[in-house]
Amino acid sequence: MSRLPLLVGAGLALVAHLFSQAVPAGLPAISFEDALERARANSPQFLSAQIEAKLAREDHLQARAALLPSVNWLNQFIYTQPNGSGSGVFVSNDGPHVYNNQAILHGEIYSPPKAAQYRMSLAAEAAALARAEVAARGLTLAVTERYYGLVLAGRRGAHARRSLEEAGLFLSITQKQEAGGEVAHADVVKAEMQRDQRQREAQDAELALAKARLGLAVLLFRDFRQDFSVVDDLDEPRPLPPKEELQALAGRNNPDIRAAQETVRRETFGIRAARGERLPTLSFEYVYGINANQYAVRGPEQLRNLGSSVMAELAVPVFNWGASGSRVRQAELRLQQAQAELSLAQRGLLANLNAFYLEADAAGMQRASLRHSSDLAAESARLTLLGYQAGEATALEVVDAQAALIQARNAADEGLLRYRLALVNLQTLTGAF
Repeated sequence: MSRLPLLVGAGLALVAHLFSQAVPAGLPAISFEDALERARANSPQFLSAQIEAKLAREDHLQARAALLPSVNWLNQFIYTQPNGSGSGVFVSNDGPHVYNNQAILHGEIYSPPKAAQYRMSLAAEAAALARAEVAARGLTLAVTERYYGLVLAGRRGAHARRSLEEAGLFLSITQKQEAGGEVAHADVVKAEMQRDQRQREAQDAELALAKARLGLAVLLFRDFRQDFSVVDDLDEPRPLPPKEELQALAGRNNPDIRAAQETVRRETFGIRAARGERLPTLSFEYVYGINANQYAVRGPEQLRNLGSSVMAELAVPVFNWGASGSRVRQAELRLQQAQAELSLAQRGLLANLNAFYLEADAAGMQRASLRHSSDLAAESARLTLLGYQAGEATALEVVDAQAALIQARNAADEGLLRYRLALVNLQTLTGAF
């Protein structure tokens, strides 16, 4: 019996050592905003979405450039085998030596497919930017879950250490009362069983804290590290705005809807591009330079080699075995698919907005109730322990009261996390508020 206090002290020392290893003191504290910035710099999914948006931007620039006139500088020498005539073997080459040094200006005057493709690139860029925003909001949700999951794990660890101390105190009281002949040995057994259970719970809490830190570190750092802590601001959530305000924000700021709308717009212009292949295209070309048998401004007769020419071209599509019609039907099917996805996204937004709002509202209303229950559980445990010392309560009542206190403490913190996550889920639909 005399060894029990030593065992209690050893158990407390062991858990304290484990927690000191899991949460080193004096580490730099990372705020939530800092964690979010680090995650954005290191998340491959977020970076991939950003790159997709940049690629769409380059596609837009290339489509715009295709509508504008282009300038090329042609430098060419053509040698033709002589055959005694002025042109050589090949009549079209106009001589054994032909020099071309020309600036060529080419432009499309009327090209419906290219005009439609330019507008398609605008819509595609807007859709890519919206998908990048979706990725950013999804990353914010992931960081929130892991950041405040680490905060919650730290609080549970603190509660576990405190509960272990309370269980050790109760064990010490039962030992003293047994020594004085006031209680039976069964009370000591119950207290010791509770102490052992609390010690195991403290060790599990230490393990959960270490795993939560690793889960957050994967998002924040490029290398493996645990030398950081987080700021516990779980008790400072922002208030929930009115539902009407959130509905208005979702209608303006939801990136899923915006991406679906831009996809519909892109496919609408895709139909125009496909139909434009059936229309004539008009282009022009202006050439200035030398096309002569001598590389000189003037020829042997002192006539000018340097000059210009203009060519206009009207290309009229006549027959291509139904390929143009097939591309039109493809574009119409893509538009039909995009419209169905937009309709689904709109219905999903309304359903998710209502569900997330109900969740946030319920979690917000329960925060005060859970905190009050935690305070009541703490008072109940204190009074029950005093009653036990006065002989007015049993050991089982003390064990039950302390177990209820652990559950109430953890439930109060889980309620705060639930409310925080509900707000972030709403912000994935509405943007920051």
